[in-house]
Amino acid sequence: MNTRQLRDLGQSLWLDNITRDLLDSGTLKRFIEEWSITGITSNPTIFDEAIGNSAAYDQAIRDASKREVSVEDLFMDLALDDLRRAADLLRPVFDGTRAQDGWVSMEVSPLLVDDTPGTVAAASRIFARAGRPNLFVKIPGTPAGIAAIEQTIFNGVPVNVTLLFSREQYLAAAEAYLRGTEQRLAAGLDPCVASVASLFVSRWDKAVADQVSPPMQNQLGIAVAGDVYSAYRALLDSSRWRRLAERGALPQRLLWASTGTKDPAASDCLYVEALAAPDTINTLPEKTLRAFVDHGRVRGVMDANGVTARAALLAFEKAGMDLDALARRLQDEGAQAFARSWSHLMDRIDQKRRQGITA
Repeated sequence: MNTRQLRDLGQSLWLDNITRDLLDSGTLKRFIEEWSITGITSNPTIFDEAIGNSAAYDQAIRDASKREVSVEDLFMDLALDDLRRAADLLRPVFDGTRAQDGWVSMEVSPLLVDDTPGTVAAASRIFARAGRPNLFVKIPGTPAGIAAIEQTIFNGVPVNVTLLFSREQYLAAAEAYLRGTEQRLAAGLDPCVASVASLFVSRWDKAVADQVSPPMQNQLGIAVAGDVYSAYRALLDSSRWRRLAERGALPQRLLWASTGTKDPAASDCLYVEALAAPDTINTLPEKTLRAFVDHGRVRGVMDANGVTARAALLAFEKAGMDLDALARRLQDEGAQAFARSWSHLMDRIDQKRRQGITA
């Protein structure tokens, strides 16, 4: 099976979806056993759709309505119930890969995007409340988030750095992880605190779709990913990282996010096939996973030196693209979109609770 080909070359496949129906039906278990899925990611938009479009959560909301609990705490209960079940399904993978795979992810409130102390405190609360060692707390790689990531790693909480869009943003996240790990070692603490850095890919191509000629369509995200991948490989080869690895630190793995094809005219396996690379993770929407299982192909492995990627990026710059400004804009827009989904989700849960939960 083609998913096993990706696994054999050293890439992990995680599912970018979590719903109670997916758990109750046994579908997630089948994805793990048959389709090489070794992790789960989530975000406010995923939970908004899951809770809003299913009656699977209604009884839990009804039960919670009988006691005094905030809407945010109620959501946390619902989400962590799902994620604990997924974490338990993935625990054999987590143990068998020595914490390389077998992870689930839970995001801090997007309303904390500019609040470093609030993010650090929320990350510790979520991890403690989850009660599972294989749960990442997702923190955005914004300026306030970068400072929070360093402290959160020092606190011993695993972090999935989200909303990264460029080489510079990735390197800032990697530096925060390295500093947090180095500070743990200096304090005599175990440096083995896991992290992944999530680069969003397809949103680049959606953002420039009406600004580039047909030959350049759906190529910018792949070029950015190639540039970031070369920086990632260089970091893993650095003496700074090797010193940490020798003392027991785990590498912060690079994760491809937003890998569902946005352009209906392009292949629905576009980003899966283009981003095949050792020592990385591709987190796939369920629709994309099913498409790749059905007809995807592993066509080659990404270039680790980034020469082709940088040439492609130069062509976009010559076409008038300010890629640094666009990366900042995409990160800001992503944070705003998650905040809107979060607010909508809180309103939806509150409405179900108040209306007697008529889904």
